[in-house]
Amino acid sequence: MRDRIQPLAYRMSPRTIDEFVGQKHIIGKDKMLYRMIKADRITSIILYGPPGTGKTSLARIIANTTQSSFEKLNAVTSGVADIKRIAADTQNTLLNPNGRTVLFIDEIHRFNKSQQDALLPFVEDGSIVLIGATTENPFFEVNKALISRSTVFMLKPLENDDIRELLKYALEDKERGLGNYDINISDEAMDYLCEVSSGDARTALNSLELAVLTSELGQDGKIDIGIDTIEQCVQKKAIRFDKNGEEHYDNISAFIKSMRGSNPDAAVFYLARALYAGEDVEFLARRIIICASEDVGMANPTALQVAVAAAQAVKMIGMPEARIILAHAAVTVACSPKSNSAYVAINKALSDVESKNTGSVPMHLRNAAAKGMEQLGYGIGYKYAHDYKNNIVKQEFFPEEMKGTIYYNPTQNGYEARIKEWLEKWR
Repeated sequence: MRDRIQPLAYRMSPRTIDEFVGQKHIIGKDKMLYRMIKADRITSIILYGPPGTGKTSLARIIANTTQSSFEKLNAVTSGVADIKRIAADTQNTLLNPNGRTVLFIDEIHRFNKSQQDALLPFVEDGSIVLIGATTENPFFEVNKALISRSTVFMLKPLENDDIRELLKYALEDKERGLGNYDINISDEAMDYLCEVSSGDARTALNSLELAVLTSELGQDGKIDIGIDTIEQCVQKKAIRFDKNGEEHYDNISAFIKSMRGSNPDAAVFYLARALYAGEDVEFLARRIIICASEDVGMANPTALQVAVAAAQAVKMIGMPEARIILAHAAVTVACSPKSNSAYVAINKALSDVESKNTGSVPMHLRNAAAKGMEQLGYGIGYKYAHDYKNNIVKQEFFPEEMKGTIYYNPTQNGYEARIKEWLEKWR
């Protein structure tokens, strides 16, 4: 009875490595992790990936197969005292004859530095074999010393075919699953559930169970599940993008690169993901402004004006209408001709200023701000451009040491082609 109270996703957790579905890149039969588990030669590992991809399931499989003592902690509710207790039990030859404990720590990224440091000596001497699970990038969130003593395995969102396989197991399994029900789920509903789960097995299995338990038996004694039922049980698309985690950085990177790459469709897609996850609209507006200047630049100077106007409008309007303004600006940037010539120019100039003797400002360009400075040469010989034909005058503007340097090289793209033509005439 107790097992039936547990969610379907928990009940259907794989008991052996051969029941595990997905993650073939790390758990396939010729892969290292598979061989380690099969041979009971597990070393300290960190399992990193989105929710519902099998991190805890792998830990349970190891618990079921290892001959070593197995302990489990949750980083939210555990501390240094728990680590010391497990270490002491491990060193007690009566309790643990082989002197080795496999310790699974769920959400290890929630351990602070001192808690992670407490693990180090025991992981170092091999008395504790660490299995850490985290949804956050361990290279940012886990002590570097622990990382260096562990193998990091990255789990990926499950493929739709993997989700479908798990759902079919659950529908057929009479011991742990829903096999005692006569269930008829439409192909459309199954396809939608696989898609809407976004690679999260837990979401898929628990949504299926909710659909079954909230559906009435038909006159034929069957439970019919269509796409409408699944939509009600899922409510909205499960999204992997966490605005405070690594996905935040991955998504914004893809958004910027899509605008830079002149793909308005991908830009709008990544913008939608960010908005859906609750990203700060002002942050998004700032990223569009940067892209408008860095990547569009002089090829379409008005793109920056559109981006700045969009940022101001977003502050005035707010969501949900701000989505339209952001999309307007993002599409403008994506569809504009591109030039990073201004970006390259300033970086080269900064590099020269930092690393070279760039000389002093020529005397004729200096301002004689006080009486008597002209006698020292300030401003003497300066030619006022508007006194000459076409408002251009031949005059040296660089210090002697930098004479002849060119930083700005305009492209032939968009409006900048006209600038290039004009610049070549007077240069």
